[in-house]
Amino acid sequence: MVSSSAADVDAYMEEVAEPDRLTALVRIRELCRIELTGYEEVMAYGMPAYRRPGAEPEIAFANQKQYVALYLMRPDVREAFDARLAGQDMGKGCLRLRRMERIDFDLVRDLLRATAAAPGPVC
Repeated sequence: MVSSSAADVDAYMEEVAEPDRLTALVRIRELCRIELTGYEEVMAYGMPAYRRPGAEPEIAFANQKQYVALYLMRPDVREAFDARLAGQDMGKGCLRLRRMERIDFDLVRDLLRATAAAPGPVC
């Protein structure tokens, strides 16, 4: 599932067929809802995304063909976490989570907290 036409995040989650991926996505969504206080949960670019009211999304996640992706659309947050992200499978703006049983949810939580701490530029 590269892009979804789901109307909302609940419908998006219902499209996920693999139980281990669904479990991981549910946990990521829970962390987003807890840590991104005041953010809106929306569908953007065919995936669940989180944005401050009236702003562009800062965080998104997606069930990709080979992995689950966490999109970090704040370059300042990515740069602040360079050391912790060094051993991770990273694209330009996404953290690729290939093995569901090895997801570092503490890292995910910390990235979300850093995003929520202050507004910043979105790429």
